[in-house]
Amino acid sequence: MAGPRTGTDAPLKTVGLMGGSFNPAHGGHRAVSLFAIDALHLDEYWWMVSPGNPLKPKKDMALLSARLASARAQARRSPIKATAIERELGTVYTIDTLRKIVARYPKTHFIWIMGTDNLLQFHHWKRWRDISRLMPIAVVARPGYDANAIAGPAMAWFRRFVRRPDQRHHWTKWSTPALVFLRFRPDPRSATAIRRADPYWFQRYRNMATRDGVTRKLVS
Repeated sequence: MAGPRTGTDAPLKTVGLMGGSFNPAHGGHRAVSLFAIDALHLDEYWWMVSPGNPLKPKKDMALLSARLASARAQARRSPIKATAIERELGTVYTIDTLRKIVARYPKTHFIWIMGTDNLLQFHHWKRWRDISRLMPIAVVARPGYDANAIAGPAMAWFRRFVRRPDQRHHWTKWSTPALVFLRFRPDPRSATAIRRADPYWFQRYRNMATRDGVTRKLVS
């Protein structure tokens, strides 16, 4: 795998980061993550299960322990790791989380991965330009959001930093800011639809302690 070398001539680990409420995690999350792992030649993919998203309402939000447990279940037998690392780091905003992760894991290449729905509102994120300077960004197409996101305020700034999709395997060598679009087949599954069909899904994980996939600590 391409990438800078350490003193032992071993390639640095490559990790994709995706944040979200995972309320609950579902097969759509898994499918797009496995796609990104292959498209970007990633060693691991971390699902950062948020203790609380400042841009999302708290209504109908299950406990962190239940959401992490659902993510661990969906991530089984894959390079995906579900983590509640933000709770340990004591961070709320993505920029603060990513800065602490980069400092904690200096021998790892990270790339931030999000959907075009997030790109559409990215300019509302705290210090969003600093996020783009911290690590490359991969944006996965989401039906219904692509056109508006590409015409939105964030893309007006990002446009000169967009990389061709056929360069995606070389993302560890890019200077930042850098953004690449990944085209993934539409997936109709959504956490909202799952909650409507099964509003008490979280009860399956009641009183369950789940081991964090990254820190290895128990979360209950």
